[in-house]
Amino acid sequence: MTTESINQKATVLHDGETASNELRRRNVSTEPRCLRTPTSSMAVIESSAGSYHYTVEGRKLMDFTSGVLVSNLGHNPTRWWKRLYDYLGHGELVQKLHDGISESDEQFVRAAPLTVYNAVSPLEVESCERLLKSMRSESGGARMEQVLWAASGSEAVQKALWASLAHREEGDIIIATRDGFHGKKGLSAAITGNENSPDRDPRVRFISFPKEECYSVEKRREPLDLTKYEAELTALANEFGSRLCCVVTEPYLGGGGSFHPQKEYLQLLQRFCREWDIPFILDEIQANFGRTGSMYAYSHYGVEPDIVLLGKGLGNGIPVDAAVGRSDLFGALGYGDGSDTWSAHPLGCAAVLATLDEFEAGNVIEECQELGSVLEEGLLRLTELPAVAAVRGEGTVWGVEFQALKSDKADHTPEEVAMAAVEACYHGDGAGHAIHVLGPLAGRVIRIAPPLVLSTAEAREYLDAMYNILSRLPEFLSGDENWQPSQS
Repeated sequence: MTTESINQKATVLHDGETASNELRRRNVSTEPRCLRTPTSSMAVIESSAGSYHYTVEGRKLMDFTSGVLVSNLGHNPTRWWKRLYDYLGHGELVQKLHDGISESDEQFVRAAPLTVYNAVSPLEVESCERLLKSMRSESGGARMEQVLWAASGSEAVQKALWASLAHREEGDIIIATRDGFHGKKGLSAAITGNENSPDRDPRVRFISFPKEECYSVEKRREPLDLTKYEAELTALANEFGSRLCCVVTEPYLGGGGSFHPQKEYLQLLQRFCREWDIPFILDEIQANFGRTGSMYAYSHYGVEPDIVLLGKGLGNGIPVDAAVGRSDLFGALGYGDGSDTWSAHPLGCAAVLATLDEFEAGNVIEECQELGSVLEEGLLRLTELPAVAAVRGEGTVWGVEFQALKSDKADHTPEEVAMAAVEACYHGDGAGHAIHVLGPLAGRVIRIAPPLVLSTAEAREYLDAMYNILSRLPEFLSGDENWQPSQS
């Protein structure tokens, strides 16, 4: 990898990628860097199918990201697209596009619109009913009564918090788990991070998350002592009493470094909420639709939330998000309090229906549970390598934490090692096994979260390739041109 300064902005370039490099240069000239998080690969993806991306040069990349936990059913699944078009009534349009549009054709096609602002569409009603039925059919979904659609994950979080604040007039103190990620806007940003993060809201109080106790797969298997966490909650209750508004947490800390707690921790938070009669909000935007091995994370963790936040995999690539929960909580908001331009747009509702169809018609959950076992086995093997400090996760979402490493030329920090791992995986093993992963979480953790439909054979093949690639990180870091891993 090299970098080049364009208009005082650095762009990542790779040898042998003439077309991609030209697009990278054009990109950095026309978009600000704030649209992306740091990465050493800066992949230029032209097309995708199933569990693979393809660059403009035609290189094949195994996608170990699912587009940040979005494409749970894989990229461009044929049956899913057909369902989507059928729900929208776009079959005639698709046929015309295939056959070619002539001058004699109608200028418009009658089908579901892309917006029905402040009206109701049949797709909206059906997707609400189907989603609620799906959630209530799973253990822990009894409180799922209404769907409050949103245009992004941040907005779903914001709307859930608005409803909780409006539910009880004196309740204004929001309790959030420390170092979580809930979004970058408004109240979603206020409950992200910790006390030292910028733009704090005085209504938010943070409580500890058992990061040390779930630092690795082995640590997570040990019993969790809840005493510390019970004491923190008791202290907040003693201080604020009736001012308590709600507790909000992710099932696992995603952006905070992929920390997956023992189930007893979330169950403790729920008991506290029941005791103080405040909503328990579970933000499983990064965890829903099979990611933890259950359709919804609340079932996996044995809790029954008052509000559940959904997104990402909910639409398998079409932006659609929602807060789902108790009708009395949402009923505290008045007309227009939860409205926006894009919520419940027909395209998103059709995507939700198509995604539900795929999960209900096939064996996605059973197959992803098998995939999860293969991922666990292959990723735990990485802990044999000097570059890897720990592996943690569940189902089909895992984190690989890197540690300091020496090369022939220098001592490298965990952050440098993690970024080098991203680039080394992108270059691959020299035998056609290249892997797309995102820039590190929390500076030093690479998330492994392939589509749920990845076959176990392909998973083993690419996990072996990843092991070989990461075993040669010292040579890669030293700039050895012959660093390419062996194919053993």
